[in-house]
Amino acid sequence: MKMKLKHMIFRAITTMAVLFATAVLPLRADPLVTSWFTNNTGKYARIYTSTGNRSLGISSTTWTGQTSPTYAGVHEIDYSSSWVYIRNTGLASYVMGPWNNPNLPKNQGTATTVYRFPRNVAGATNTPVTKTVTSMGAIGFLVDGVAVYNTSDGFSYSVSNAKDATPNGGIGSGDGIWNRDAGTNESGSFDYALNHPQPSGQYHAHVNPLGVRYVLGDNVNYDSSTKIYSENTNTTILKHSPIIGWMNDGLPLYGPYGYSDPTNSASGVRRMISGYVLRDGSYGTANLNNSSVGRTKLPTWALANPATNIQAGQAGPLTTYSTGSGNSLISYTLGHYAEDYEYLGDLGFMQGVTSTVSNYTAFYDLNKYNARYCVTPEYPNGTWAYFSTIKADGSGAFPYNVARYFMNTPSGGSTSISNMNSETPLTLYFKGGTNIHETLGSPSVNNANGNVTLTWSALEGGSYQVLVSSNLSTWTTNSSLTTTATNNSVSEVETGAASASSKRFYRTRRTAVATYDSTGY
Repeated sequence: MKMKLKHMIFRAITTMAVLFATAVLPLRADPLVTSWFTNNTGKYARIYTSTGNRSLGISSTTWTGQTSPTYAGVHEIDYSSSWVYIRNTGLASYVMGPWNNPNLPKNQGTATTVYRFPRNVAGATNTPVTKTVTSMGAIGFLVDGVAVYNTSDGFSYSVSNAKDATPNGGIGSGDGIWNRDAGTNESGSFDYALNHPQPSGQYHAHVNPLGVRYVLGDNVNYDSSTKIYSENTNTTILKHSPIIGWMNDGLPLYGPYGYSDPTNSASGVRRMISGYVLRDGSYGTANLNNSSVGRTKLPTWALANPATNIQAGQAGPLTTYSTGSGNSLISYTLGHYAEDYEYLGDLGFMQGVTSTVSNYTAFYDLNKYNARYCVTPEYPNGTWAYFSTIKADGSGAFPYNVARYFMNTPSGGSTSISNMNSETPLTLYFKGGTNIHETLGSPSVNNANGNVTLTWSALEGGSYQVLVSSNLSTWTTNSSLTTTATNNSVSEVETGAASASSKRFYRTRRTAVATYDSTGY
């Protein structure tokens, strides 16, 4: 007889000891603990190794420098009263690449270190008094485990060589005065998610991180045929951006959209406006395009001591200058350096209100750190928060995520596992990767042909058996339903099962895990 769906039981079981993901929340749910994106922790990281493979949708789970597959993103979250700790591979759960440079990403996990963020600072109302420059390397992490870097590409103008230092230029990193803007100088090496790997293999974002924003549903489109992400500039219905990352000073990074009134969640949502403008003579800026002015003074925000400026012989190149030729051509047009931008607040304009100075009228939301104090869905009572900034056309707006300086003291960063384990008490909030707890979907019965479809979330590379019983006491392995997961979900069909004369119950078990790069797990 045909078997009704209500007669089916489906239960996921594993044969190995498993630390299941838990949800032991702090007394007051802390977004620094709960906002990490862990949905794809059982999925292999993937890249497109060429533009041709990207066009065809052919991705790879191994590549040069990553000879075994490894799992995407954040795979462990722990917390104490003072810190939140994450362990992750640094690899996104969407397909990464390709890149117009020789670098390829690799698992960033280690056996001895974790990354930590200070707790209980996001709600602080005090105006920061410190001015700590953002360092090279990771200044924080996106919630999917991808690193965030600052605005610089690590190179600057060398006066003695009359040209920029470059990765293969052989003149070092430059003078450190006129620092190349990564959004301008490295954009050619970004993948479609606007990220790229550095020589060490750390995949990272300098600018508006489209990939994680798409995963989180933050007003980003994705064309599955071209593999291109783009800002949805056609919609007028916007939601407040989610938290897309956390910085080393413990402050959240939101996407580009926030409440119009920073104190009122009912004020509507719009794009947040950066306080930085090009120094082209507008708004009272020095016109660096004027050859009689040129790059002879730094903007106020870039000065360690506002009373001083660069010395003779430290001027940057004219904006009409160029060096090299062909693929080595460098044009030094306005916007080439971070110091080509001025902060409106240093010109007398007021943050958060429309103000006029010298017949120029301007409005901007964010301070010189690219942050503001505001209410958000996660912080209804208010928080300091950074915002990722874009222009009206969806392209990145300097300083992109975090400006040259942190809002607060950046006490977070890499620390030893022994330091983490010395915390008392230390609470495990999430453990993923091979420790995931598989979950089931609803089995479906096709009464026309008697087929039963079983679907469950899975660990990619995990081997599974389906066991069948008519009485919940005696279980038999169905050899036709033995499978290895090739993604983080499995769908298997038992042919004609609904024609069985008795009730039919199912369960699965994971029997093995394929070899993977477990460094850092």
